[in-house]
Amino acid sequence: MALDEIIITRAIVDRYYQKLTDHLETDVAIVGGGPSGLVAGYFLAKAGRKVVLFERKLSIGGGMWGGGMLFNEIVVQKAALPILEIFGVRTVQYGEDYYTADAIEAVTSLAAEAIRAGLAVFNCMTVEDVMMRPEGVQGLVINWSPVEMTGLHVDPLTVRSRFVVDATGHAAEVVKVVSRKVPGDLLTPSGKIDGEKSMWAERAEALTLENTKEIFPGLYVAGMAANAVFGGPRMGPIFGGMLLSGQKVAEELIKRLS
Repeated sequence: MALDEIIITRAIVDRYYQKLTDHLETDVAIVGGGPSGLVAGYFLAKAGRKVVLFERKLSIGGGMWGGGMLFNEIVVQKAALPILEIFGVRTVQYGEDYYTADAIEAVTSLAAEAIRAGLAVFNCMTVEDVMMRPEGVQGLVINWSPVEMTGLHVDPLTVRSRFVVDATGHAAEVVKVVSRKVPGDLLTPSGKIDGEKSMWAERAEALTLENTKEIFPGLYVAGMAANAVFGGPRMGPIFGGMLLSGQKVAEELIKRLS
């Protein structure tokens, strides 16, 4: 059978259109395709929730791809091993509480299992604003990342979601939009973004989990974004806290969506 280029094009357009329109209204919209976002999406989807993830870059995985300084191995502590086991990621013990994993295997396994569980991922999409109502954040305003990068004047589109998760890492991009544009204070001690502090791995790992919570009505933070908003330190190429944060935010939202 001869291959028809128009049928190939039509198949891509039709299937993508169907995926996008099916996710214009969701239970949870996650922004950021790093480890915390992928883990959150996996557990939400496994629980039967309708969940979508938007990633501004072409590739997902956040900072996990490069391990530490492009040495593509990651470290996790023992507490996070059960999560990696769920995703089938192999680990090697390095010390009493230190385990290593291949960064590429970790990213690809997280992504594949999350999508198979039902998470819809849209890459090359930037969240430039939120949909706001008196009750709180109720959706996202999205555009193509190349549109943002080139500065083209192209109006965005909107998706509705019962909850939004900012998992954009150090940048905390969604929280910054809310802090700048939406009336009211954030649910931090200062009411503002307190800003990320310098490296302290042990403290950062604990605070990543502690700071994973609702930051504004309808908006949660997870992963490094949680520390950036609450003024916690960075942790570097240890990823246990990121994985546990994704699981925690998913569990809290599953309860609220019940």
